[in-house]
Amino acid sequence: MGLTKTIAISGKPGLFSIINQSKGGFLVQSLVDQKKFPVTQAQNISVLNDIAIYTYDEEKPLREVFLTMHAKEEGKAALSHKENNNKLVAYFSEILPDFDQERVYPSNIKKVIQWYNILVTAEFDFSSLNEKEEETAE
Repeated sequence: MGLTKTIAISGKPGLFSIINQSKGGFLVQSLVDQKKFPVTQAQNISVLNDIAIYTYDEEKPLREVFLTMHAKEEGKAALSHKENNNKLVAYFSEILPDFDQERVYPSNIKKVIQWYNILVTAEFDFSSLNEKEEETAE
């Protein structure tokens, strides 16, 4: 499972893995409770691989943010996304010091931290993100 098959669905908490694709949408499985259900094309989905975080210089791919978090936390879960906004922003500043504080809201930071923790709990292979990064660098 890579970030290209991991999605967030608007209005549904958590992350989902695409199991199969049909002409009407996708069959997905929740990374939280392993429940499977169909998703139609009418629903708003975001592929984690396509998400980037604004910085003052450029956009930083979410994959790189996750790798930084994984290295900082030594493979363990980060702080809870339910912490107060000041703690979340301070933590995110350690992970991505040059993030654009005018365009990256605390709600965005909460999502990133929550998604990272879900991936850690689901035993996501973060080393696969390194391999993809090397492939694009060549």
